[in-house]
Amino acid sequence: MTLSSSMIQTLQVINARVTFRNAPIHLLEKFAFIDIDYAYKKILENCSIRECVIIQTCNRVEVFAAGTGPFEKKLLEVWGSIVGLPVGEIKNTAEISKDRDVVLHLLKLASGLDSLVIGEDQILGQVKRAFDFANKNHYAGSNLLAMFDRAVKVGSKVRTSTSLNKGSISIGSIAVNLAEEYFEDLKSKGIILIGTGEGASLVAKSLKQRDINFLVTSRTFQRAKSFADTVGGEPTPFEKALEILHEIDLIFVSTTAPYYLVTYDRIEKAMSKRENGMMILDLSNPRTVEEGVASVSKVKLINMDQIAEIVEKNTRSRKNEIGSAERLIDIEMNSMHTMYKRKKADPIVDSVFKNVDTIRDRELKKAFSILGKKIGPEESKIIEKLSYAIVEGILSSPMNNLRKEMEKYNEKEDDFMKLIIKLFSYENK
Repeated sequence: MTLSSSMIQTLQVINARVTFRNAPIHLLEKFAFIDIDYAYKKILENCSIRECVIIQTCNRVEVFAAGTGPFEKKLLEVWGSIVGLPVGEIKNTAEISKDRDVVLHLLKLASGLDSLVIGEDQILGQVKRAFDFANKNHYAGSNLLAMFDRAVKVGSKVRTSTSLNKGSISIGSIAVNLAEEYFEDLKSKGIILIGTGEGASLVAKSLKQRDINFLVTSRTFQRAKSFADTVGGEPTPFEKALEILHEIDLIFVSTTAPYYLVTYDRIEKAMSKRENGMMILDLSNPRTVEEGVASVSKVKLINMDQIAEIVEKNTRSRKNEIGSAERLIDIEMNSMHTMYKRKKADPIVDSVFKNVDTIRDRELKKAFSILGKKIGPEESKIIEKLSYAIVEGILSSPMNNLRKEMEKYNEKEDDFMKLIIKLFSYENK
């Protein structure tokens, strides 16, 4: 390897993401990769990048990529070709972060600050599993390894050092918690979820985490099916769901319908065919469960106002912890910034050692040729070890100092590296 100006070509890290922030939950599946292995290979082969990590959950599809040279446009084109969408739709929907902003986003993501539910624990495991998969299959390398390793550690530290994840603030989690308090065993109950929006997805996730089976329905069956495929539940046509209400113990309603979906007449009719009580949680705003339902015998109705009161209380508590989490992230950002600036010198350091080793090997062979049979095998080994020690002793300090000096440079770091390349250019000497 010879020293050249190409070695100062800056590593670029990009994150392209489609999340619950810029696409409805039921539309996120359009951007998801069905075959993750295939997606990795297509991205790495066609985007001229070195490393890639894909994080894919029911709330987000994210691609982290590291390489040299501009590759953002190509990355979006390949993403579109893999999922069968025009690149324009990917470009208009995806949010893009670069370099330092990618690191900050990943740290916030692992810490639970970028989640639909602030401080949620599930995302930390999802980040770790995504990187472990990429690393195990050689899709990721040292740059993303350092980034993800630090992110997981920060995410864990935020959760142990702050109360960010204490007290549920998810409407879905609180609703399921209330249902668990009302019923002794949810796994033995007939449960139906009406709705496929964000609130419904939180209920579905909470039920799924507890391994509880449930039906999911929507006014459009295809939407219920897409929701079930992405989030969970068994899709059921809306009309059929209304027919079997007498078999249901627990109803979650989370829709944006402009009228009552669950009426007094429907619930009274259902209760006339059953002996046990029924619980209904209306998470819709405006309400889609008729208020008179609460007067039906053996029916427990909880509306959004009651749940929102609990959410608000827990949210206030968590928001007080956001500042503490962000301070931990700021400390790590400074540490990682220093680490990446030092790593910029690695190509030059590696090349200097290789070039000097070539000179060492060449001169050593000349010496052995001159000495001939004057020395034996043992003496040859001693001389060879001496040559290695001399190279190591001479180069170690200046190369370590080079890494340290890189921390001090910003705008003029390219000029500094060009000077180093010029100083240590051994070719044609």
